[in-house]
Amino acid sequence: MAGTLQTLSLKSPAITSPPGHRRRVQSPITSFSPSGSRNLSGGGNSCDVHFIHLPISSKSIRASSSSLSHQGDGSKEQLPQVKAGNWTKSLLKFASNNFLPLALIGGVALGLANPTPGCIADRLYLSRFSSFGIFVISGLTLRSDEIGAAAEAWQVGLFGLASILFFTPFFSKVILLLKLQPQEFVTGLAIFCCMPTTLSSGIALTRLAGGNSALALAMTVISNLLGILIIPFSISKFIASGVGVSVPTEQLFRSLILTLLVPLILGKALRESCKGVANFADQNRKLLSVMSAVFLSLVPWIQVSRSRSLLLMVKPAVFFLAVWMGVLLHALLLVFNGLAIHILSTICGGSKSAFAKKENTSALLLVASQKTLPVMVAVIEQLGGAFGESGLLVLPCVAAHLNQIVVDSFLVSFWLQKEHAFDSAKAA
Repeated sequence: MAGTLQTLSLKSPAITSPPGHRRRVQSPITSFSPSGSRNLSGGGNSCDVHFIHLPISSKSIRASSSSLSHQGDGSKEQLPQVKAGNWTKSLLKFASNNFLPLALIGGVALGLANPTPGCIADRLYLSRFSSFGIFVISGLTLRSDEIGAAAEAWQVGLFGLASILFFTPFFSKVILLLKLQPQEFVTGLAIFCCMPTTLSSGIALTRLAGGNSALALAMTVISNLLGILIIPFSISKFIASGVGVSVPTEQLFRSLILTLLVPLILGKALRESCKGVANFADQNRKLLSVMSAVFLSLVPWIQVSRSRSLLLMVKPAVFFLAVWMGVLLHALLLVFNGLAIHILSTICGGSKSAFAKKENTSALLLVASQKTLPVMVAVIEQLGGAFGESGLLVLPCVAAHLNQIVVDSFLVSFWLQKEHAFDSAKAA
């Protein structure tokens, strides 16, 4: 009986019964009167219930609710805080979904703003530590069934190795057709085409994309080990036009063993020897992926810090043109490998082919379309100025290395958001 204030009046008359007489108790009968009062009556005893109606107007209700809404700090004053909270949540969600590209861009910005910490980190060999950490994490998260999945996709792995070591170096001929001053920019990018895949970013991005990380790991390790033997031939054939080039084969081989195989085996041995380590790695894969992204962001931070003085010497227009050349090169590699995957999946059995599985294609596309900077720097240092100033040869490749990682990280974020939207629609 909303809108009424109700009072209750009870009358209980004294009841007396003669001795020996059993009093009959009747069930109370409830009746409702049109006036809103209710009478409860029973045989020898009764309770009269009276309701007193006091009308309350809608204006008083509105006034009361209005006065309550303005008590304390007031809800109107809290509305901006709610909006600010939603804006903060959206910003944190964006940062979480795009952590890797933001970390890479942050490393570049930090190196440009203040190169001193990056140079100190370079003297302390922090870049080697970051590569070591990435491959330890790869070993910790490498399941035995993933190794079997990589073995099943051996055709994809073979094509990936062929693309990295034999097909993509042909693009150096296209790069050399470009005219740009200084000429070292063009030559440096052409040498960059002859390099094997990145040592760590391809694996990290494949894991973030939910791809076949074991396949990515196998292509990375094998292509870099074989690349030590193939790089001199590629540079001589495609760039030097028969001029003999000396590549530090033994030094590169030893460095790759220490930075790739040893930490990988160490991480895998820890996983297999201790069940607690394996459980921790499986339950905290997202945390380990974030750690890999942080380790990976140390590479551009150090490289930009080392090359900052050269960056400031080059005219901005020329440097930006070299940056766009690196973007174009990476786009060509992505298109080439993407078309090759589509053609091979059609030839090798359609949807049942290993090339049609999303896990394999993402690993192949990411790993086979990237080129490594550390190996390129080691090769340039041994050339002794045969192709020009070493710093100018490396500078556009630093930008190209950063471009490919940033572009691919946004590509992975797009894949993940698209997959999440698909799963949400499917669940609905």
